[in-house]
Amino acid sequence: MHDLSDYRKSYEKSELLESSIPEDPINLFNRWFHEVEDFDGAGEVNAMTVSTIGLDGFPKSRVVLLKKFNEEGFVFYTNYNSEKGRAIANNPKVCLSFFWDSLERQVIIKGIAEKIPENISDGYFESRPDGSKLGAIVSNQSEIVPSRDYLEENLKQLEKEYEGKEILRPKHWGGFLVTPLEVEFWQGRPNRLHDRIRYTFQEDYSWKINRLAP
Repeated sequence: MHDLSDYRKSYEKSELLESSIPEDPINLFNRWFHEVEDFDGAGEVNAMTVSTIGLDGFPKSRVVLLKKFNEEGFVFYTNYNSEKGRAIANNPKVCLSFFWDSLERQVIIKGIAEKIPENISDGYFESRPDGSKLGAIVSNQSEIVPSRDYLEENLKQLEKEYEGKEILRPKHWGGFLVTPLEVEFWQGRPNRLHDRIRYTFQEDYSWKINRLAP
């Protein structure tokens, strides 16, 4: 077994205090997102982990890209027939998480996922490069394939088929909106006394704010 006991880091870059946070978690998420985005070397700031409960009853997490967020929630795109798509269709309760090491921050979002309107998926699909469009068509995501060559050959055939033609969104591909019910913000602090602030959505459409022990 590889012993990682000596892996340690002191978190000292910032703090998260009740006196400086808004009443709405989306406003705080927006502030954090752009602070990380402006930080040199932050990487792909919109990369997030989506966790679902699979048809086999096991949780599964994977990294996808956040493509939109506003007061309604968080949008990402995928193949609806993929493992995650089928899991969401069976159980729409999901968890999104962001870890921004550059500023020692984490955000964890629990919410309900639902398909976005088709015209919005159409609009986003149209904005994608042709290679990405064809990739969405050629890949039966999560299905077993015989080889890498099999995928590449299918892609070449599609490139010939669609040469000079409009590439329309396949019906099995589109977006999900995750409506948040709980949002937790984590800021690394010295001595492992990290700041954890949780927003919980209430029946009166307000957000209850609590500090959690680290």
